[in-house]
Formats: sequence, C-alpha cells, structure tokens
Amino acid sequence: MPGNPLTDPQWASDFADTIERLVRTVRDRTTKPLLLAYRALIFGLVAAFGSVFAAVLGIIFAVRGLQALIEIGTSHENAVWISYLVIGAIFSIAGFVIMRKRFAVELPA
Repeated sequence: MPGNPLTDPQWASDFADTIERLVRTVRDRTTKPLLLAYRALIFGLVAAFGSVFAAVLGIIFAVRGLQALIEIGTSHENAVWISYLVIGAIFSIAGFVIMRKRFAVELPA
C-alpha cells in the first residue's frame, strides 16, 4: 500500500516535496510580482532623482560657463547679469514653444 504512511518508507520525503512545491507556488505567485514592482519603483525613483540632479547641475554649469565666456569682454558684474538674462531668455523661449504646442494634438471625440 503506497498510500499508507506507516508502510511507505518514502512518505516523509514525498510529504516534504509536496510542502516545498506548495510553498514555491505560493511564493512565485505572490512574492515575485511584489518584488518586481518594488524594484521597478525604487529604480524609477533613483532615475528620476538622478535626472533632476543632473539637470540642475547642467544648468549651473551652463550659467557659469556663459559667465566665464562673457567675462572675457566685460566685467564680472556685467557678465553675471548678462548670463542670467541669456539663460532666462532661453528658458522663456522654450516655455513659450512648449505652451504653443500643448494643444497641438487633437484628441478623437
């Protein structure tokens, strides 16, 4: 009688394999998707913060580089306000262009 645990010598290993298979199935259906979502969230946040940090540093380097270029022909005080004016004009023009394009896409009714 293979179904009787008292006479089957493999009943302990079969029972352990069944428990292990059950635990593996539950883990595959619950823990793995949650872990995947958690990793996607964390990597997405790291990428977002890294992008913002890189953009801020890029703007700072652009302003300082422009100031250094303008300082060749003018004083430091004039180079500072001229560089702020140029960077502000660039951002304003970019903002105007983006605002004009905000309704360019027609949504179907």
